[in-house]
Amino acid sequence: MPFFSQMAATAKIIDLRKLLAERFPHPAVTATTRLVTGLPFLDQPTGGGLPRGAITELISPRTSAGSASLTNALIHGANRDNYFVALIDGRDSFDPCGLDNVLLRHLLWVRCSTASEAIKAADLLLRDGNFPLVIVDLVLNSPEELRKISQTNWYRLQRLVELIPAACLVLTRYEMVGSAQLKLVLENSWNLKTFEMQDAVSQLRIVVKRSHGRDIALRCVAAATAARRPYLTGAH
Repeated sequence: MPFFSQMAATAKIIDLRKLLAERFPHPAVTATTRLVTGLPFLDQPTGGGLPRGAITELISPRTSAGSASLTNALIHGANRDNYFVALIDGRDSFDPCGLDNVLLRHLLWVRCSTASEAIKAADLLLRDGNFPLVIVDLVLNSPEELRKISQTNWYRLQRLVELIPAACLVLTRYEMVGSAQLKLVLENSWNLKTFEMQDAVSQLRIVVKRSHGRDIALRCVAAATAARRPYLTGAH
């Protein structure tokens, strides 16, 4: 990239960060290790909410499992508890029509067309640290796209989120985030009758697939070492 073009791109990123800081003020630092969502079907199996300073992967293997309804419920919770949530929409599939303007005031919707764009957006927002909850929705991205995301990217995002009092929730179709401290599975398979229920979101069933913490740091070090190995050995 030419020098002046690189400077212009850097200036735009700085301007964007200033805009985010003004529009979404930094959350107060909290001593709690969990982000309580107020959703019993999520808070109970996870031991009190989404872990802060960590990535949680929610796997939605079935069609119409209710991941969109979960996203809407999390936005409602952010409005209720007065904090901001960032939704990185990997396939530009989010439909805000069912949410009123009061709820949308607490939402930053990042519309992406590819999984690669979503990862770059997550990197920027986690570095900025303005959002107690960052959701990365990759449910509708193709397997071909998702396979191109290296595990090094996920470990980099994990290192970023460790530095801030935020929870990062990644919605996927199949298990793919090696650095996730908590892995959940959405076991629903909804039909039209389910959507006609008055409180359909309460029917969501989430189970814990894996929960671990201490080995995350070791995995991050291993990934970073592997990424640097060609340079350490002089390979090109």
